[in-house]
Amino acid sequence: MQKIFQGTTDTDISPKGKKQLEFLSKRFQNINIDKAYSSPLIRAKKTAFAAIEGKNMGVTERPMLCELSGGIVEGKPFRETFDAMPELREVWDNRPQDFAPEGGESMRHAYERIWNETLSLARENQGKTIIASTHGGCLRLLHCRLFFHDIERLVEVPWSENTAVTLVEFDNALTPTVVFFNDTSHLPEELRSSFKTQEAEK
Repeated sequence: MQKIFQGTTDTDISPKGKKQLEFLSKRFQNINIDKAYSSPLIRAKKTAFAAIEGKNMGVTERPMLCELSGGIVEGKPFRETFDAMPELREVWDNRPQDFAPEGGESMRHAYERIWNETLSLARENQGKTIIASTHGGCLRLLHCRLFFHDIERLVEVPWSENTAVTLVEFDNALTPTVVFFNDTSHLPEELRSSFKTQEAEK
């Protein structure tokens, strides 16, 4: 199986992803949710709908939760692309904050986009519990902002497993507190990759 740079390509979930969503649904079964939001891409929307299954509510699409566009690398295998463009591999591996593929969205732009959208959702839903379903690239950037407040440290931030859950609480001043992140405790071992649950540092 080749790892593909999916970006904004609207691909469906895989068979493994479908099984992961079944366990995600069970995790949220007894959790009260006031509102659910999602990227417009089908893989994110299916994730949001799994989390609110049986709750008699819908999902509001938010374009700013969409994954980064890969431009010239969109829809292509990582290995094939980086073998052909070693200079791009060097940036991706060592300076991901500077990743800006031709025709796509730069990491720096997406870093600001996902943070501004997170603040907007928090501002619109003060005192409520919401779900926001987004993508791996966006989550990595959000975690970088939450923990380091500095995109230059993006290389230190791990990727998220599919259906991993991050819980962030915002106070009235919109100051965030990370309760936990990249939590995949709802998944059986055979449905996890090498990613592990990360507890927020005190």
